[in-house]
Amino acid sequence: MKTSDADILILPGHRDSGPDHWQSRWEAKLSSARRVLQADWVNAEPEAWSAAVKEAVARSEKPVVLVAHSLGVLSAVHAAPDFTKQIAGAFLVAPTNVERENLTPGISRRFRPSRDPLPFPSLLVASRNDPFCDFEVAADLANAWGSDLVDAGEVGHINVESGHGPWPEGLLRFAGFLKRLPAG
Repeated sequence: MKTSDADILILPGHRDSGPDHWQSRWEAKLSSARRVLQADWVNAEPEAWSAAVKEAVARSEKPVVLVAHSLGVLSAVHAAPDFTKQIAGAFLVAPTNVERENLTPGISRRFRPSRDPLPFPSLLVASRNDPFCDFEVAADLANAWGSDLVDAGEVGHINVESGHGPWPEGLLRFAGFLKRLPAG
C-alpha cells in the first residue's frame, strides 16, 4: 500500500503533538494524512477521545491507516471494536501505561486498554526507557493485541523531548509497514 492509497489518521497523545513533533511533521509531509482533533487535549477522557477517532474513521473514503502516539494508541484500541469501516492497519508508537503510579494529571485511568487482539494488522514501536510505559508493559500489550513489536532501544518517549522531531527512522519503519498492507 502507498500513502496515497489510504486515509492516514494521526492520533496524537495527551496535550496534542506540537509543530516539531514527528506526527505533525508527517501530517505536513503526507498528503493523505489528517489529524484527529480532540475537544479537550488536557483533560483526556476515553469515551470522548475514542468517539473522535470513530467519527474520523467513519468519514474516511479510503482504507484507513492509524498513526497513533502515546495516549492516541489507547484511543485507537478503545475505538477498535466499534469501527464501522475496515482499518487497513495501525502504526502504534510509545503507548502510555495508565496503571503506573505517577500517571500524568488530566489522564483518566479508564483509558486502560482492552487485551483483545486488534482486528487489523498493527505494529507497536516501544522504547526501553520510556518514562510513561516500561518496555515490558508495551511488549505485553503488543502480544495481547497481536501487534508486531519493534524494540526501538533506549530512546525515551519518542517525542520532541527525547530528540524525535522529524524521526526519519520511524518514517522508514512506517513505509515498510505500509508495504506489507494490501492495497485498497
